[in-house]
Amino acid sequence: MSACPTFSVAPSAFRLTTSLRDIGYDLQSAVADLVDNSIAADADRVVIKFEGDGDYRVLIGDNGAGMSDDRVHEALRFGSRREYERGELGRYGLGLKTASLSQARKLTVVSRPRGTDRITIRQLSLDLVERFDKWVIVEPFESPAITEAAALLSEGLNTVVVWEDLDRVIPEGMADGWARRRMTASAERTAQHLSMVFHRYLDGTRGDVVTIEMDGQALTPWDPFARHERNTLKLPSQTFEVASAGVAGTVTLDRWVLPPRHQFSSQAAFEMAAGPLKWNRQQGIYIYRADRLVQGGGWAGLRAIDEHTKIARCALRFDTDLDAAFNINVAKMRVSLPPQLKTMLQRPVQEMCNRAEAVYRQANVHTERAESTKRTAVGSLNAQAGLAILAAASASGQLDPLRSIVQALRLESPELATTLGLDELAV
Repeated sequence: MSACPTFSVAPSAFRLTTSLRDIGYDLQSAVADLVDNSIAADADRVVIKFEGDGDYRVLIGDNGAGMSDDRVHEALRFGSRREYERGELGRYGLGLKTASLSQARKLTVVSRPRGTDRITIRQLSLDLVERFDKWVIVEPFESPAITEAAALLSEGLNTVVVWEDLDRVIPEGMADGWARRRMTASAERTAQHLSMVFHRYLDGTRGDVVTIEMDGQALTPWDPFARHERNTLKLPSQTFEVASAGVAGTVTLDRWVLPPRHQFSSQAAFEMAAGPLKWNRQQGIYIYRADRLVQGGGWAGLRAIDEHTKIARCALRFDTDLDAAFNINVAKMRVSLPPQLKTMLQRPVQEMCNRAEAVYRQANVHTERAESTKRTAVGSLNAQAGLAILAAASASGQLDPLRSIVQALRLESPELATTLGLDELAV
């Protein structure tokens, strides 16, 4: 039987690449996706720089395995042809390209295999893709960005990714002052995001500590569960078996009830634990894929956000073999809980919320008592002050002037006169 005739219908490279710029990344998640690549490359140091004074760019480098020219070419292919092992943070072979081009029009990779001096420099530019309507990469001419990337290699890094023409970060035509402030604010938000997303890598929970430096400063991990606080309540962990598409895996649920304000070690610790979105919006389920946070807070449809459960937080952890079950997206920002798992989570989540609500209400009673005691103490001090004023006026023969003062005080602030115990002073 003869084969059917075939016809090539290759997509327009420019149109498809342009559409892939809008698959769900923001700046913070785009940088996080490149940090995933660094960790997958066995890096324990990641360096990020937000730079520019009229020529804005972002550099993301690491001391991982590095790449030869063939590996760089493959890394810049859309849907790179490689298999991901269990526990790797990569997923679709799209992250480097889609994350980078979601923010910039020009992506440059400068890399060398670890232990060698042979450097490969390749660039993917949307301008060239548009001109030729093909997925093409080039070996670019020397530029300040490439010079800086090469300098980072001399400091012990093996791969540096450079984003230029940041049209999604700094829109064209914006004044330099505004653009600089925008870059500074973007760097701060990105640092905060990475401190949360990779906190299990930064604090060594995952294994070896990974250091992430943002503009020269090492990031401090933000632990959503305040495990270092003495009064944080840890509830028993639970495990569940989940199956999808013929693959079965284990999901682990760890539950905490954080302390109320007055039981934190300090006011600063309480404010730090509140998180980037503050207490109400940070409550709920923190979902981890291979110990990398992919969804922070919210109840994933199990219940609504409630003031009384704002100190309830839990970690739901799964490995990459359950990616299909959780329907993880390309940007690794959102997952969907499998229906069978939702059912299994109802009871332990409700138990945690009941404990959190009890702690919350008990804390309110403590606060009300403390405020009542404070009001009583203040009232007592005011009364003593009034008696002292009256005694001093009597001893100095100044009662008549005091009566005149009290009469005026009754008219201006009768409550204060009563608090001082002077409103009954005869005129």
